[in-house]
Amino acid sequence: MDMLKKLFSLEGKTILITGGAQGIGREVANHVAAVGADVVIFDLQGDKAERAAKEIAATYGRRTHSCEVDVTDYDGVKAALEAAVEKMGQIELLFNNAGIVIQKPVIESTPEEWNKVIDVNLNGVYYVAQLFGKYLIENGIKGSIVNTASMSGIIVNYPQLQASYNTSKAGVTHLTKSLAYEWAEYGIRVNCISPGYIFTELTSFVREDWRAKWAEWTPMKRLGKPEELAGAVIYLLSDSATFTTGCELVVDGGFTIV
Repeated sequence: MDMLKKLFSLEGKTILITGGAQGIGREVANHVAAVGADVVIFDLQGDKAERAAKEIAATYGRRTHSCEVDVTDYDGVKAALEAAVEKMGQIELLFNNAGIVIQKPVIESTPEEWNKVIDVNLNGVYYVAQLFGKYLIENGIKGSIVNTASMSGIIVNYPQLQASYNTSKAGVTHLTKSLAYEWAEYGIRVNCISPGYIFTELTSFVREDWRAKWAEWTPMKRLGKPEELAGAVIYLLSDSATFTTGCELVVDGGFTIV
């Protein structure tokens, strides 16, 4: 048991989580705190991020910090990262998770809608990863990054139409592999998770008949829960995965195998 705890422990580490105020990011924040990490939350919803950070500190006795951040604002991300390092000290881990979806047929979508999804889901992931990677390299820190991609980067979802989201997540997967190659020499590992249909605050507003179809078409006959992604993230961040980089870990209840 001691070896198991050691393998998956994040004791003495600090993790930055984007989109950590709710949904998958919030649940992962709970779990990484439970296995020892101090937590920094960046989220566009500043008040909600602050509440989440305070709750995590009170529940798990960890040091926390939060900041209202728009991941599409490069200079804003840079300033927030610098402030977080000043407040928390060294940060070794990143869960690069912020994302949005617009479900709309391509022929009805505006350039602004396309650009918004690509900007948050792909450019935002790139900006945060690039700035965090630069911070690690300049300070000689061997760190680990986990990006949130999606099974939507592998398959085309239905019945909903969301070409911009699918394209952005395929980009995240290949960006992950590219960064893993570039930064391996610095001792920085870069991996991604690709969730299937997960029931969160966001998907709770999706049409009920769609959610029923998603469950029906998933071999496990249900949607996933955010906490079911936490173990995958912890594995990829922890010393259990010291020889794992450029990996896409699909957590989809078997959806993409049929």
